[in-house]
Amino acid sequence: MFEIRVICEPTDTDHVSRTLAVAFDTGPARQYPTRDGKRVRLYFTADHQPHTPESE
Repeated sequence: MFEIRVICEPTDTDHVSRTLAVAFDTGPARQYPTRDGKRVRLYFTADHQPHTPESE
């Protein structure tokens, strides 16, 4: 298990969350403003997707 941090525009949070959920087994994002207040920091707890015969 590992953590992913993404800094992005507030309008991109849904897209980032969906994209990471496709690539990894993620938990819900924790969201905090950046210091300048113009962007957001997203933190995801993630793990690799389970390896199945269908994924090959």
